[in-house]
Amino acid sequence: MASITNRPLGAGFSAVTLISGLFGRIAAWNDARVTRNALSRLSNRELDDLGLVPGDIDDIAAGTFRR
Repeated sequence: MASITNRPLGAGFSAVTLISGLFGRIAAWNDARVTRNALSRLSNRELDDLGLVPGDIDDIAAGTFRR
């Protein structure tokens, strides 16, 4: 059975897709950096008030933290 499509060959890959993906990754990296820096400035007591320990900071910044 033949299939007909209106999409040109190579559709779905473009410079716009590549650039927007790059900007998205840079924004995610910067968000993680800002989060890590903000949490690193807190004292152990302040982290304890939040229910955290210093070892949790990297997991939180990476988005992999689970309670």
